[in-house]
Amino acid sequence: MSAKAETPRTKATPPVRGRGRGGRERILAAAARLFATQGINATGMEQVAEAAPVSKRTLYAHFRTKNDLVIAHLQHLASSGATLESALTREDVPPLERLLGMFDPTAPDAPAPVRGCPFIDAAAEFPDPASAVHSYARDQKLRMAHLVTALVTELGCAEPEALAEQLVTLADGAASRAMVLDEADYGRHARKAAETLLAHALPSTP
Repeated sequence: MSAKAETPRTKATPPVRGRGRGGRERILAAAARLFATQGINATGMEQVAEAAPVSKRTLYAHFRTKNDLVIAHLQHLASSGATLESALTREDVPPLERLLGMFDPTAPDAPAPVRGCPFIDAAAEFPDPASAVHSYARDQKLRMAHLVTALVTELGCAEPEALAEQLVTLADGAASRAMVLDEADYGRHARKAAETLLAHALPSTP
């Protein structure tokens, strides 16, 4: 009899919010949406919890501070293939096409408005160079330059570091203008400039 009496109660009490399975992923997805639409600093932790949806206790169990959440958000983007850097690590694409891939829309099917580089955006919202978020964004931009340097070195460039800085400056500038102008394929202009730089800097093939 006692088992029958407990059955309805067991079925009626699944947690609606809690740390349960997928909570971290829901938090990151909600944060990504809110950060993209209204900015990082304008988004409160309570808003993220409500949008996830999870309890505030669950939110803070996964991310003790807002900075922890922002850095986890940026780390997720870095590993998702939705950033400029993702084009540089595609081993199924020749080095030259990887370089030029920086100027292609990173998410051509994404709904408007167009977003710029999330690392530049984050650094702008956390302008103190010593802050954890700014430092992480800087590390990602340095990694981008390192990847480009390796590729132009592989292609035989005599001054790879200088060329790499020119190319990443073009890519970051194009991404920023694409966001300001809300023009997803704005990178086509920078791609032409990159092709000219590469043609002059790389050895000609016989």
